[in-house]
Amino acid sequence: MVRPRTRKRNQEAEPGRFPCQHLLLCFPAFQTRKMDLLSNKWIINLIVCLFSIGVGCNSVEKKIYVHLNYTVPCVRLLNATHQIGCQSSLSGNVGVLHVLESEENLDWVLRSGPNPPYLVILEHPLFTRSIMMKLKSGSSRVAGVAVVASNTVPPDGFSPHTTCPNENSGVYSENYDPALAHCNVTVWNPLGNGLAYEEFDFPIFSLKDDNDTQVIRQCYMEHNRAVNGTPQYPLCAMQLYSHMSAVTDTATCMRRNDINFSISPEMVCDPLGDYNVWASTRPLNNTAKGHKDGESVVIAAARLDSRSFFFDIAPGAESGVSGFVTLLAAAHALRNATQESLPPRNIFYTFFQGETFDYIGSSRMVYDMQNDQFSVDLDNVHSVLEIGQVFNGIISSLYHVSRKNSSVNDEVRKLIDNLQSAATAAGVSADEPSFSQPLPPSSFQRFLRDRQIPGVVIEDHQSAFSNRFYESMYDNAEYLNVTYPPNLTPEEQLEFVTDVAKALTEVATMVAKALYMQAGGVESQLSNIKADPQIVTGMLYGFLVRSNNSWFQQLLPSDLISHLADRPTNFYVGVAQQSSEPTLLVQYLLANLTGTTPNITQEDCQNQRENEKDTESKHMFTYMWVQGAAPPNSTKREGFCVRSTVRLSKALSPAFDLKEFTSKDYSTWTESRWKTIKGRIFLVASHELEMLTLGVGFGILISSLLITYIVSSKADMLFSSGREPTNATY
Repeated sequence: MVRPRTRKRNQEAEPGRFPCQHLLLCFPAFQTRKMDLLSNKWIINLIVCLFSIGVGCNSVEKKIYVHLNYTVPCVRLLNATHQIGCQSSLSGNVGVLHVLESEENLDWVLRSGPNPPYLVILEHPLFTRSIMMKLKSGSSRVAGVAVVASNTVPPDGFSPHTTCPNENSGVYSENYDPALAHCNVTVWNPLGNGLAYEEFDFPIFSLKDDNDTQVIRQCYMEHNRAVNGTPQYPLCAMQLYSHMSAVTDTATCMRRNDINFSISPEMVCDPLGDYNVWASTRPLNNTAKGHKDGESVVIAAARLDSRSFFFDIAPGAESGVSGFVTLLAAAHALRNATQESLPPRNIFYTFFQGETFDYIGSSRMVYDMQNDQFSVDLDNVHSVLEIGQVFNGIISSLYHVSRKNSSVNDEVRKLIDNLQSAATAAGVSADEPSFSQPLPPSSFQRFLRDRQIPGVVIEDHQSAFSNRFYESMYDNAEYLNVTYPPNLTPEEQLEFVTDVAKALTEVATMVAKALYMQAGGVESQLSNIKADPQIVTGMLYGFLVRSNNSWFQQLLPSDLISHLADRPTNFYVGVAQQSSEPTLLVQYLLANLTGTTPNITQEDCQNQRENEKDTESKHMFTYMWVQGAAPPNSTKREGFCVRSTVRLSKALSPAFDLKEFTSKDYSTWTESRWKTIKGRIFLVASHELEMLTLGVGFGILISSLLITYIVSSKADMLFSSGREPTNATY
């Protein structure tokens, strides 16, 4: 019996045609004389065809939208009493673009404009409290705000922080010196407008002044600018996504975190926090917590974190970097002196995280000392020296607190004398405030809440902050005057000693000598204590210009190089999930600047030991294997081990360990979670055209369903022939 031959089909698409242009190519079943529309073969071919269309055709979405590449949002933060920040709706906020040219132009957005809601584009001089609060009051006509960040520092000051930073979490309160509480004597941040502590029910983004903003301006000028009347459709619109999961306050969001309706519950917020970095001139057994008999500690402190109105922009040049770079340089200057002649008191170099948000890091260290969870306790603390804002190396005031306890006052007097003596030797001016006033916002205040401890805070202001951009995106390298001659390569900029570096080097030398004297060191070593300007200028470049540089690369292990970036470091504390970029950088810098390099193998170093039999050193020291530099004419780096006393300690508010989410004693700040942060622009048609398009589309849908039903019900008549043999094969 001869089997009937089958007819071959060419299933290759014709040149120049995309898949599924001809149904015959995708549905060979249509070519049979009899067809079952519900057959599995028909369904499979339909799926294959739709997949081919999806792969072979250009994305319609890309033709409609222009996505913005560099967008930084304002996010939602919560504390014990309320929420602050910004958010969009779940599907994003959409508004017609309007470039605000002046404050008088607000009437178009808030009242007279015919096409609300509007998404307002603000140039940086118009990003003021006055304009933002007017937009907030008219939020029914405002879909969002996009602020074009300036590439230069504005001439006038701008601080979105409050006028009295951390006023409810310091030492001054209704129970202690109420006359000094709430900045009654000194308003520390008079330029503070409080914008960062307001709540906005629409998204606010920062846009980098680059190609994206040029596209936005061009789109606005071509479609939205009203000339001789009302602008005509289509109009240029923008959509911003920044929906926040948490609402109300910290207690509410933490309670929602604990609700387990599923196997993998969704978290809505996280506590702010990180890690404090500390090291000591004399090693301590880190496994033995609590009081150390015979141990006396001088704490040298600085803060690490900063913030601004926007989530990912916190340069903190004067507010944070100037202080902790000075302390790092002082620690390096003391390395040789303390190794040759160790002073009787131990010097603790301490870098606190989260101080912007009600002193998270310092309050946690004090809490751990109180509860024997730290290497020493408060009874071991002899005195505190804190380095605050030291812009351009200027020391205007040595702040201290007078106590009725005469012994404490005597120690404060000695510390001031040591500082002034060291300042004279270093050529720096350091005086006490010209009139009696409280301590400025400082980590030292958290120690004073629990114990009368002698201490001094070094600042560059006599009363109010001299920092005109406190906690803002403009507190950057340009404002700190970290600038370089033109035509220098990145490597040459790294090594170029700026005037700011020279000034901070003098302050670091003063701090180092004062610490050595305060710790009881011998005077013969003072002449050998001198900070290195090359170290200072390298740190300023790494933190304020770009962390991805050859020096920082040498000081880190290879698996952490990905944390380095070709941009300034962001000093926002973030959430307590892992160490942030500033914490990692300061940890390894402090280890390299104060530690030694033992001659041990990489395996022993990474196993925290001197040799295979060593089981004790890990309790006294930390061992870090860093990748080092590559020799000349070679690309292979020569790694080495660094042995130091550098440790990390938790910088998470005790309120979250105690489950006291409405605490008045500790920070309760949390950050909301989100899923999508993005922005895009597109052209929007008039409402009438949208309704017409919807109506036509709906009509086509009904017609298609009707035709499909008719064809399906008449399939036997349309696709069959009585003359065709039933066993015909093709």
